[in-house]
Amino acid sequence: MAEGSSNLTQLLDEYAETEKALADPAVHADQAAARRLGRRYAQLAPIVATARELEAVRSDQAAARELASEDAAFAAEAEELAERIPELESKLRELLVPKDPNDPKDVILEIKAGEGGDESALFAGDLLRMYLRYAERQGWTTEVLDDEATDLGGHKSVTVAVRGRTPEQAVWQRLKYEGGVHRVQRVPVTESQGRIHTSAAGVLVLPEAEDVDIEIDPGDLRIDVYRSSGPGGQSVNTTDSAVRITHIPTGTVVAMQNEKSQLQNREAALRVLRARLLAHAQEQAAQAASDARRSQVRTVDRSERVRTYNFAENRIADHRVNFKAYNLDQVLDGALDDVIDALTQADTDAALAGSGSPGSD
Repeated sequence: MAEGSSNLTQLLDEYAETEKALADPAVHADQAAARRLGRRYAQLAPIVATARELEAVRSDQAAARELASEDAAFAAEAEELAERIPELESKLRELLVPKDPNDPKDVILEIKAGEGGDESALFAGDLLRMYLRYAERQGWTTEVLDDEATDLGGHKSVTVAVRGRTPEQAVWQRLKYEGGVHRVQRVPVTESQGRIHTSAAGVLVLPEAEDVDIEIDPGDLRIDVYRSSGPGGQSVNTTDSAVRITHIPTGTVVAMQNEKSQLQNREAALRVLRARLLAHAQEQAAQAASDARRSQVRTVDRSERVRTYNFAENRIADHRVNFKAYNLDQVLDGALDDVIDALTQADTDAALAGSGSPGSD
């Protein structure tokens, strides 16, 4: 049996086991475990459905061929079924491409103003709105965990949790390509001469870690509290509600001040810290992996300049896959699917190179 067929058999078995587990009421006593199983079940479902359809079509074709000598109608049916087989094989081959284990996870999204001063902070606000609108279109939920606003209404730094409402809504699978440096070319509102300026903002996308993904030793944390501040640095709270958590072994620092409650800021900071530590651990694992694996994670390298937003031409360009479109106004209103689809297809095509036909001996 071919390697692809062996892998398919394992996935079919896993699907059956997951389906059985989800039918056990005891599993749902642990909501986190049930959610993980639900996500995996949703991930396997299209593979199983396509494999079963392919098996049925092959069986029907074989039967039609046997009956073709007795009735010409069966010969025509056999030809029609034969045409469907390559399409289903291609679809199954794509579904069997090794998946990013983070695909079913929710996301912590961080947007930070970069070079360009006030204009960069305003652009960070545009990116924030774009992602909030995209999440709304997808039916996801969003929660602003921390927001460092500027006097002009921009955002020096903002952190948002993005979550799917159902296991099928794989947030990381769609947003993971957004990480990197985003560049804008436009006439800033602060520009009196009408000159086009170029500035940038950085986007960091992290898969949200669950307790089972990252175990944090409380002894490895240093927690400081202080008074939160608003635009211009003025104090906006009379109590020490802002929280800064330092993970001593890695030097990772997370600060939160959005909530008035110290406890809420602490919980938000721990969520972001877990996500950063998970990303750090996975980056280390990727560096130790093969060149092929490293090339797959390159597309989400946050140090890479990934996209340009040109307002004068209403143009968006993604430099990783040479994607270009002239609907920037719609993209900033959340119409991100076309560019995300192009990035997803590029990764799929790279992974498919050299693969054989699945599900056959």
